[in-house]
Amino acid sequence: MELTWFGHSTWRVTVGTTDLLVDPFFDNPHTDTAPSEVAVDHVLLTHGHADHIAHVGAFADTHTVGTPEVTGYVADETGVEDTTGMNLGGTVELGDAFVTMVRADHTNGLETGYEYSGGTPVGYVISDAAPTQTGDGDATTFYHAGDTSLQSEMKDVIGPYLDPDAAAVPVGDHFTMGPMQAAVAVDWLDVDVAFPMHYDTFPPIEVDIADFEREVNATGSQADVHVLDGDETVDLSDAL
Repeated sequence: MELTWFGHSTWRVTVGTTDLLVDPFFDNPHTDTAPSEVAVDHVLLTHGHADHIAHVGAFADTHTVGTPEVTGYVADETGVEDTTGMNLGGTVELGDAFVTMVRADHTNGLETGYEYSGGTPVGYVISDAAPTQTGDGDATTFYHAGDTSLQSEMKDVIGPYLDPDAAAVPVGDHFTMGPMQAAVAVDWLDVDVAFPMHYDTFPPIEVDIADFEREVNATGSQADVHVLDGDETVDLSDAL
C-alpha cells in the first residue's frame, strides 16, 4: 500500500492496482500538484466543508463515495456523475481496496448560501482485505480519521476491530484535535505508524509539529510518527 500526502487532508491511497483520493483540496501550501496531474479510480469524501471537497469537480468523471447527503450535493453542484452513497459501519469493495466508513466528530454544513446539513462527518478505514474477525492478520490497513475530535470509538471499535496499521490524524487544533488529543488517539488506536495532517494550512491551525511527536511519546505509544512533506509518497510496508 502506498500513501501520498498532498497537504491538509488530501491523500492518495494505492491498494494493489487501485488508486483512491481522499478529500481533494489542492489550494494548500504543502503541495505543488494540480488536480489535473492526479489520476485516480475513486474519490472518497469525509464531509462537505470547502477545504475537503474544493476540487471534487476536477474529478467529475471519477466514481465518488461519501454519505448520501454529500454525494447528492456534489452530483448536483459539481457535475460528478458516478456516486455511491454509504453510511457509518458500511464497507464497500473498490477494486483491490475495502473501504469502511466510520464516524468523525465534527460539523458538516455545506456552503450553499443557506443552511444545509451534509449529514454525519466520517473517516475511512482502507484495507487490502475485507474486515473480519476470522482473517489471518496479514492485511495492511490505513485509517484516515477525517476532521474529528478525540472520540471513544477509536479506542472501542476502530482500534480493536478494524485494526489499522497506520493512521492519519488531524493535529492542527482549533477546528479538530490538536497535538495532545491526536496523540491520545494514536495511542488508543494502537497503530504502528502515525501521520499528522490538517495543520499549517491556515493561521488558526498553525502548530509546532514537533509537539505532536512529543505528545505521542508522552502517551507511551510505540507508534512511529512520520511527518511527510507535501507530495511525498511512502510505501506503508516499508514504514511498518
